[in-house]
Amino acid sequence: METTQRIAQELEIDAAHVKSTVEMLNEGNTLPFIARYRKEATGNLDEIQIGAIQDRWQYLQELEERRESIILSIQTQGKLTPELETKLRASYSKQQLEDLYLPYKPKRRTRAMIAKEKGFEALAELLLTPGCRKADLEAWLTEFNQNQPDPETPMVSQEEALAFARDIVAEKIAEHAESRESIRKLTFRNGIFVSKVKKDWLEKPSKFEMYYDFQEAVRQIPAHRYLALRRGEKENVLRLSLELPEEEALQVLRPLWGSDINAELFPILEEALQDAYRRLIAPSIESEIRLEVRSKAEEISIEMFSKNLRQLLLQAPGGQRFVLGLDPGFRTGTKWAIVDSTGKYVENGVIYPVPPQNKIVEAEKILHQIFEKHPVEIIAVGNGTASREVQSFVQAFLKKVDSKIVSVVVNESGASVYSASEAAREEFPDLDLTVRGAISIARRYQDPLAELVKIDPRSIGVGQYQHDVNSANLQTSLTRTVESCVNFVGADLNTASAKLLTHVAGITASIAQRIVDYRNSHGSFRNRSEILKVDGVGPKTFEQSAGFLRIPSSDNPLDGSAVHPESYPIVSKMARDQGLSVEKLIGNSAAINTISRDRYISDQAGQYTLQDIIEELKKPGRDPRSEHQTVQFNEGIEEIKDLEPGVKLNGVITNITNFGVFVDIGVHQDGLVHVSEMSRKFIKNPMEICSVGQNVVVFVKNVDSSRKRIGLSMLDPKEEKQVTHRKKSQRNTKIKRVSSSPDDFKSTVAKLEEKFNSVSLKKR
Repeated sequence: METTQRIAQELEIDAAHVKSTVEMLNEGNTLPFIARYRKEATGNLDEIQIGAIQDRWQYLQELEERRESIILSIQTQGKLTPELETKLRASYSKQQLEDLYLPYKPKRRTRAMIAKEKGFEALAELLLTPGCRKADLEAWLTEFNQNQPDPETPMVSQEEALAFARDIVAEKIAEHAESRESIRKLTFRNGIFVSKVKKDWLEKPSKFEMYYDFQEAVRQIPAHRYLALRRGEKENVLRLSLELPEEEALQVLRPLWGSDINAELFPILEEALQDAYRRLIAPSIESEIRLEVRSKAEEISIEMFSKNLRQLLLQAPGGQRFVLGLDPGFRTGTKWAIVDSTGKYVENGVIYPVPPQNKIVEAEKILHQIFEKHPVEIIAVGNGTASREVQSFVQAFLKKVDSKIVSVVVNESGASVYSASEAAREEFPDLDLTVRGAISIARRYQDPLAELVKIDPRSIGVGQYQHDVNSANLQTSLTRTVESCVNFVGADLNTASAKLLTHVAGITASIAQRIVDYRNSHGSFRNRSEILKVDGVGPKTFEQSAGFLRIPSSDNPLDGSAVHPESYPIVSKMARDQGLSVEKLIGNSAAINTISRDRYISDQAGQYTLQDIIEELKKPGRDPRSEHQTVQFNEGIEEIKDLEPGVKLNGVITNITNFGVFVDIGVHQDGLVHVSEMSRKFIKNPMEICSVGQNVVVFVKNVDSSRKRIGLSMLDPKEEKQVTHRKKSQRNTKIKRVSSSPDDFKSTVAKLEEKFNSVSLKKR
């Protein structure tokens, strides 16, 4: 079966669309470009589906390379049979290939090799021959001893000979593909992960206490729990093993090897089976399964991380406003920085409005001066150390002076990483780290996406067990997510940073820097086509990137939209047919709604492309992100010690995991809402009802100040009591109804007896 057909079958996608998608990827087209501007060729596949095709194609290409390498290796050994080659070419998983290759794979010297060198391979083959009897083995051994070239060579005893034969048979069983696959499936089905605490930690508390004496079925263990067990093992707190009753394994192996064996030889074979399983198969299969469970757990964890990151990056922007950013601090003070409506840095300083300095009057005076000098519209306060104290000071001051300026709390995760980064040093070489952080906080309010792309996604504060997963796979997934978000929103060619432009489809880091350098030297770009003047930007780069670059002030009104330049002629024709200019057509819903797409279908543009063009003409350059919202934390609750069970709080979701969500409630420590505390209905995945950045109302369930753990619930405890009372009342009503009279009770018993008797008669 052709590779593209196999992928189509596996992913349940039309084979023609898979083939054209693979061809476009191999031609160097980017994933965002294909998904947005080549919908006819892909059948309107989204980025996730195209990414899946890309990943599977790469896997199968690597598989093909490995297959040819294995075939060549076996062929070189002179052991490649037509039957074996057929099996190898029919295998479409790396595990199957490796199982088939195992008997021929070069390996260190084994017990079986030593036995073969001593000449006992024929005895092992005789032992497995149908109809062989014990007398046949004894006869073989007698002949073997008689034929020794050196008469003084000690005779080999029957016990020694059988031990050598068993070593060979055990290895043969362990390298048998069907045997391995059968044990692998059995272990997946019935195996149990068992963790025990190591002696050194027996009397010590740790974050792994719940796993000190723990077990869970392989087939059921969730991703986050397995990764936690692995971390405990890595930190030498836990001892993790995979257990399966040996008898279950032997029951699977016996029919494969003992069905044709003479009964009197079965005890010998049984020893070989036990040895094969204990010494060779079980440890190997445990390693394989642990690796596979880990891979799946990593895949789930990376997927969750990517979804979290996407939601964070696509948080609603505050917009082009003059912002005062505050990076709170106690001893070192609160650094402040002002950025104008375009995000350009203006001025910075420091205030000390909170302990230990408590220079409130001086801080108020500085704020007065800032407001008189700059048209500040928003004060963005970072949510790190001293955030609540600084926010309380700011709100009190704004109330005192009766100001219309709004104060908001901004998630500053990763701001310190950006402040110390090379990108920040290049942008603000003369500014202190903390001032760069205040600038980042202010800009993060204006446009979270534009600022967050400057930070390594792993430092942003979302995700789960990110340090325990494959770093290369994580990086690939996160990079793909960032690129998807940037291209989904689009980038202003005249204001975007080099870091942001790097994530635009088709633009490399070097080209992004050249674009910024060109902009600094020649001024703003007047239209999209001018980018072709930038050194290194050719037709292919322009094709891939142009549709995602925006120039709102361009002399061509379509340059501010997501309409690709290759489709400009189509829009011009639509406008002419409507008796309007392109500029008059854009945003004119009445005229746009009368356009018949069928009139403009061509080889270059089909129904999908035309539909996108029409939708974009209705709302050109519209930001697809939602409206900006802020959370107001409860006054008077600033630390963990202020919390009590049952208290109702405002919060914002900062991270989502498979088992629940973490919520910032303004006490410097996020609380956890377990998935069971999110809804009275069954919720399989928290993302069904929650998203990063979402404002929520929660209730305190429990507080552990010493371990800094806060249990929260989205369920109102008052409503819970009402529901419990209602259920209890209904239950009592049912009980009363059943036992309302002796006659009713007798009637019920009689019906049950009649039903029981009828079932008994049927069985007879």
